[in-house]
Amino acid sequence: MQIGEVAARTELSLRTIRHYEETGLVIPSARSQGGFRLYTEADVARLMVIRRMKPLGFTLDEMRDLLAATDRLDSDEELPAGEREQLLAHVRGYEQAAAQKIEDLRVQLARAEDFATTLRTRLDHAAPAARH
Repeated sequence: MQIGEVAARTELSLRTIRHYEETGLVIPSARSQGGFRLYTEADVARLMVIRRMKPLGFTLDEMRDLLAATDRLDSDEELPAGEREQLLAHVRGYEQAAAQKIEDLRVQLARAEDFATTLRTRLDHAAPAARH
């Protein structure tokens, strides 16, 4: 599929997808005769991983590192048991980091909700006084 369809499916801008290509995170699987980028379902899945990591604050280097590990695990190549275990432990580390970031966001959201409630309460108390 072409970049426009990929952008619509991933909810990423064309500019963002091109940036990820420039940084080596996602390389289009092919080019059309006219030079248009062509992407596969695997490329879209890769972009979705990146899209999910970004709001959690993972860096481009961390994204690249995780994708390299999962690419290696997903390859058809037979991995030595030790390397496979190392890669799995590496991916588990990212899973734990994501869980921690999610927990941090939950705390931040709860604080924001408390703040909004405080403001609503103050406005409710101030509103009757303004009517007099």
